[in-house]
Amino acid sequence: MKAIELTPEHPVEEVRRLAERAERTGFDTIFASNHYNNRDPFQTLSSIAAATDSVQLGPGVVNPYETHPVRLASRMATLDESSDGRGVFGIGAGDASTLANLGVERDSPLRRVLETFKVAQQLWTGDTVDHDGTFRATDASLNYAVGEIPVYVGAQGPHMLRMSGKHADGVLVNASHPADLSWSADRIEEGRSERPDDRGDLDVAAYASVSVAESEDRAREAARPPVAFIVGSTAPPVLDRHGLDHDRAEAIGNAVQHGDFETAFEAVTPEMIDAFAIAGTKATVADRIEEAMNHVDSFVAASPLGPDLETAIELAAEALEDATAT
Repeated sequence: MKAIELTPEHPVEEVRRLAERAERTGFDTIFASNHYNNRDPFQTLSSIAAATDSVQLGPGVVNPYETHPVRLASRMATLDESSDGRGVFGIGAGDASTLANLGVERDSPLRRVLETFKVAQQLWTGDTVDHDGTFRATDASLNYAVGEIPVYVGAQGPHMLRMSGKHADGVLVNASHPADLSWSADRIEEGRSERPDDRGDLDVAAYASVSVAESEDRAREAARPPVAFIVGSTAPPVLDRHGLDHDRAEAIGNAVQHGDFETAFEAVTPEMIDAFAIAGTKATVADRIEEAMNHVDSFVAASPLGPDLETAIELAAEALEDATAT
């Protein structure tokens, strides 16, 4: 999989045009990010489906708290139908601080994610489902036929990574740096060791924040916002892995939580950008992707992509092609 994430912070028509460009440049999968303050990912993906021919399409990623899991299964099945079987279900626990803004408590995230996609898979095969776990569903079914839809779990923590390795079709590893991807690969392998043979192959993808431009400085500057959001919610062991200051990371997280984005972005250090993004010229990005590919099967070029999106899509596609050509 050579994939790209497009963020519906822009009008749907604009994201559709970017998706058409992404397909032309060689990306084979397009994920639309899911944030409540942006446009709806499923509506955006439906528009993309009508404008593209072959790319796979999916949310990157939805969570099973904002929307009931059975409803999520139906929305994903509808996207798969409207795209002639090109759907990919990207599911994850969601960001705890963002969900807190909506008054939603992210309880039992691993069980909730696992139960959500297992119930979805039952519904997609035509089963009627009764479920009483982290959510309830009684006599639930879909009254239309659904094809097979691959499930990719967005994962970062050790338990979610292990679960994904055992149960999912793919893993979207929320990491950019080889040290994090190597550590994640070991956790996924622990889950894969318990994976039933009939579950099929597992695709492990780096879901990496990429910022690429003709200018190294402009690319790195554009990486500040996503890195600030990543740093603000990063676990202490990951900060230690990169030698990053805990107090500074906490201050960035507090600034993000209180909406003081300018302060948060300015506090991001070059070391943080190196740890949590792949940012620079096409050559730099290609080298970093090549390093990442030592630990994964696939790659997703995720936001911000760069200071100029149209140019960044072209450069990211070329960098990915260069990195995987050998």
